Amino acid sequence: MEIVLYDCYHQEKKTSKSGWLKKTGYALVILSLAALTLTVGPIALIEILYRLEKKSQVQSQNYSYLPSSKENKQEQILKEAAQYGVTTDFSLVIPKIKAATKVVPNINPADEEEYKTALKEGVAHALGTSFPGSKGTVYLFAHSTNSLANVTQYNAIFYLLKELVPQDKIIIFFGGQKFEYEVTAQFKTASDDLQWLNNDNQKERLVLQTCWPPGTTFQRLIVVAQPTSS
Repeated sequence: MEIVLYDCYHQEKKTSKSGWLKKTGYALVILSLAALTLTVGPIALIEILYRLEKKSQVQSQNYSYLPSSKENKQEQILKEAAQYGVTTDFSLVIPKIKAATKVVPNINPADEEEYKTALKEGVAHALGTSFPGSKGTVYLFAHSTNSLANVTQYNAIFYLLKELVPQDKIIIFFGGQKFEYEVTAQFKTASDDLQWLNNDNQKERLVLQTCWPPGTTFQRLIVVAQPTSS
């Protein structure tokens, strides 16, 4: 008669190993979800809030400024900028997507350390390009980075540029003055395509640029705007 002994040690070891694998699997799933939340979550929140507000068609008081007839033009400009939460030194406001940020002037787009430092403060004005009120291209950019972990730090300000369409309004405060622009085009192009920079007639125009999709360098998202007649 064959006698088979129950190997308690072997069974416990096997069960223990199986339990350890399950726990490790759960831990990896949790860590993955946490990483996804930290990197993509803020961007998703921006998207959700924009969609909800667009659906309700409710404008924030900060983005529906009405000047008082008792104020002179300079006072109106200062008060409007303050209501948007920016200064009149050099700032960008896009009412449709509720973007309001400082613009850091004369930043070299080819110098990674320089523009990364600038983009922690706001968006960057490209070195060698024009300033508001002058002929030529006013070129503002907010690069995303090669790492998704840095998307919200460097790209969130311009994430909703994709929502802009012709006739949308853009405001720049510069040197104590207010400059208004109207979107004429929005498109995506290859990262090595520079044809959109051509401005042969040298008329003033505003170009906003970011990387697309967020966290990558595959493409460029470009918004072009012209000064309004007002």
